[in-house]
Amino acid sequence: MVFLTRFNGTTFYLNITHIETVESTPDTVITLTNGKKYIVKEAAEEIVARITSFYQAVPMAATVSRSTSESDE
Repeated sequence: MVFLTRFNGTTFYLNITHIETVESTPDTVITLTNGKKYIVKEAAEEIVARITSFYQAVPMAATVSRSTSESDE
């Protein structure tokens, strides 16, 4: 999740797995996979940096090792 700021000053956390696009129009518009849009104060480049940092800090589910009990049979 990333911490973001709406233009009215309120802050919130957004689940990055639901982000489809991040655009500068010139305001930063985040579109989710369900079509919902958020306009935030952070620049698109800053959001991408935060997403990148998140993925570097959190192990991906695909990298979690699975039990080898099936292959032992």
